[in-house]
Order: sequence, then C-alpha cells, then structure tokens
Amino acid sequence: MLPKINIRLAENRVNTSVAVNQRVPKIFTPGEIISEQKEFMRGHGTYEEDVYLKASVAGVKEQVNKLVSIRPLKSRYNGEIGDVVVGRITEVQQKRWRVDTNSRLDSILLLSSVNLPGGELRRRCAEDEHMMRQYLQEGDLISAEVQNVFSDGSLSLHTRSFKYGKLSQGVMIKVFPSLIKRSKTHFHNLPVGASIILGNNGFIWISSTVSNEEDNVGGFVQNLEEVVPRTDRETIGRLRNCILALAQSKIMLYDTSILYAYEESLKYNVADLLIPEAMVDISILTQHKLNLSENA
Repeated sequence: MLPKINIRLAENRVNTSVAVNQRVPKIFTPGEIISEQKEFMRGHGTYEEDVYLKASVAGVKEQVNKLVSIRPLKSRYNGEIGDVVVGRITEVQQKRWRVDTNSRLDSILLLSSVNLPGGELRRRCAEDEHMMRQYLQEGDLISAEVQNVFSDGSLSLHTRSFKYGKLSQGVMIKVFPSLIKRSKTHFHNLPVGASIILGNNGFIWISSTVSNEEDNVGGFVQNLEEVVPRTDRETIGRLRNCILALAQSKIMLYDTSILYAYEESLKYNVADLLIPEAMVDISILTQHKLNLSENA
C-alpha cells in the first residue's frame, strides 16, 4: 500500500512565521526611534543619538521604571548566575570539560564542580582526573546550573545537586533562548507521563518521567539498556512537535503553555503535527487558552 502524500497548493499554504497572539508587541528595528532620551535611561539593545533613544537590535521593548531596553528576538544565550542550562560536552581538558550551551563561547564545567559517582564529597585527586572521560565524554548531554559568569561572557557551570548531571534517553530541542519563560523551576514532571527540562539557554530536554531521583548516583548513570515503552516514546514525540509548533509562532514556552498545546494536539496523529496547518491550529488554540487563563 502506497504511503499517503499530502501536497498543498501555494495559495493554500500557511505563513507560519506570523505570530498568533492578538496582543503582539511592537517590534523595533535597528535605528528606529524609541523615545526622547531625556525621558528614559538607556538599557541593553539601545543607543543614544542626538536627543533620541534608538534601538540597536531588532526586538521588543522592555521597560522597568525609566530603564528601557530592547530584547532581541534572535540572539545567542547570555547567561546569568542561577540559570538552568542543558548542554553538550565538546571537549575533555585538564580538570575541566568544555560544554556547548548555545552561548558565544563554550562554557566550563570544572572537575571540582561535579558530584562524583556515589555523591561522595572529597578532594579531587589525580586518579579522578584520569577517569574524567569515564564520567563525561564528548557528545554527552548534561543539565547544569550557571555558577559564575566570566568577564568575557563565558560561563562556569556546576552539577552539585542530584537533579543535575548526565542526561540519558530522551530528545533535545533547540529554540531561541528568548522564548523560554523564566520561572522558579525549570524541571517539570508533566502529568502526561514525561519529564521536561526547559533550559534558559534554549535547549529543551524531554524524557520519560523520572521515577526516583536517588537512582541517579551522582548524575553519571545513563541507563541505555533500559527499554522505553512505545507509549512513552509517542508522548515524547508529541511533546516535541508541540514545542516546535509553539516556538514557530513565537509563543513563550513554560509548563502551562506546553500542556495546553499537548491537549489541543490529541486530535492529530503525532506525525501530522509537523504539517504547517496543524502547527498553526495548535498555536492559535493554545494562545486562546492562555489568554483566557490570564483574564480569569
């Protein structure tokens, strides 16, 4: 039996780059006048020219009292202390790992900033340094927290809490960091049967629900032999496609918006969620739900 082929005419195609939020803020372009300088203070993404405050990047206006800044729609991740990030090990060096965290420079994870297997707290010795590649090697995915920001913008990470460490079986998605909503926690066990880590750096990790964090043994266990049930894989795939739909329509990503999108996606098959019309439909219905909950 031949597979079903979906062909759309050009006139029927949907422009998925159009934001679906009816209250879309004004987007300033570089060089556009924001206001007169005497009224406001200059923040990130702005510059002074004559008596005016102008945008230096394309983005939306953010104002705190009299401080005005422009938040770019597309940018690299600028880390802040305390941020939760998902990253990929790119290199093993002396007493440190280099980690890709979607920022301008690779981040640093020191050997002294991780919990060794078993969670034991002790001084790191030469033997630990020789075994670094057994703990984390190139290509491994980790969750971590930003411990420090250096003067050149690079980040120092740590995984001293048991909720951080090596990530095992799941799916990673990359979105713009500006779409990740800052909240008290970025680790969520969703009621649909999956766990999600919303990295402030724009990397999102989806996996089966973590049943017991104590089995993590220092954050280095990868349980690759464990078979993920088909239902869990379908849930992970559905969540992935829902997040891509929301990100394409520039909707902020947090646990509530993702759950709303998941509920609206149940009328589609997992593979059909990649059709542009379905992605826009889910985004519109999700935004409508979010507006109703905000006004309630």
